[in-house]
Amino acid sequence: MQTSHRFSRAYLAFAALLLMTSVGFAADPGLLYPATSEASDQKAGSILLYNIYSSSPANPSTTNTRFNITNTNATQSAFVHLFFVEGGSCSVADRYICLTPSQTMTFLASEQDPGTTGYLLAVAVDGIFGCPENFNYLIGDEYVKFESGHFANLGAETIAAIAALPDSSCDGNSVVATLALNGVAYNRVPRVLALDNIGAEGDGNNVRVWINRVGGVLLGGGGSTGTFFGILYDDAEQAHSFQISSGTCQRGFTLSNDLPRTVPRFTAVIPPGQTGWLKLWSTSDVGILGAAINRNNNSGTNAGAFNSGHNLHKLRLTSDSYVIPVFAPSC
Repeated sequence: MQTSHRFSRAYLAFAALLLMTSVGFAADPGLLYPATSEASDQKAGSILLYNIYSSSPANPSTTNTRFNITNTNATQSAFVHLFFVEGGSCSVADRYICLTPSQTMTFLASEQDPGTTGYLLAVAVDGIFGCPENFNYLIGDEYVKFESGHFANLGAETIAAIAALPDSSCDGNSVVATLALNGVAYNRVPRVLALDNIGAEGDGNNVRVWINRVGGVLLGGGGSTGTFFGILYDDAEQAHSFQISSGTCQRGFTLSNDLPRTVPRFTAVIPPGQTGWLKLWSTSDVGILGAAINRNNNSGTNAGAFNSGHNLHKLRLTSDSYVIPVFAPSC
């Protein structure tokens, strides 16, 4: 009976894939975006990761995050398991949302997880058991703002499912499922990240960076980032190495003379009128994703001063995994 059930699921998934492919070619121009393309914030997929969210219970108008998630499939509903991962303690809270075909949904962090700073993971699952599903039709983005004046619109990092059944062992008797980010079940994830065009603090720039560990057992908490090793480059290609210790699943910091600790210090490596860039990676060979937001109070009076934000660039890849709880969607 168990084998028959798994066979029927696999057959239905294959049939649905053929149907969706034929519908996709008929309804939309061009070729389908390849599922094997690695993690990106510019494609659709089955897993979305929003790099940073925060809100203030006392004053959500100054510190808040607006999430957007869209089901781009014109014929099938999406069942999405959301995991709100607190950055410091790595504790996890979850809920389901369900999207009808072509539906987009918007919600605020202050309404869902007030007073928390961390990252959000969204996983496409089936509508019967809550098992991971190959449903590469989810896209999303977020707008985050802080009382400090940092704000940005950031695309959700997207991971596509490659296997027809990303966890073929998951069924109605399962209590957990594995999201294997290994290039077989799902896309691989970055190990080395880069932040380019770092403006000088002496020119009014204040750059905040967040790095997230991709992976962990979400029944108990997100995985730890461990220790980071990084290299800061000035605009003459001179390299200055540094380390950042972290025992949390999200590490946030402001670029300054305190961090990263380089010799000479940050303001000497990137003095007024110059720029630089950095790359960093976890020494534990784990997956990481991140974002940076720059605030410059001179942006209204100086033609060369800008407020900006973007996800960090991805340079090298590794494999990692999440373990998530499995139960039937409640919507």
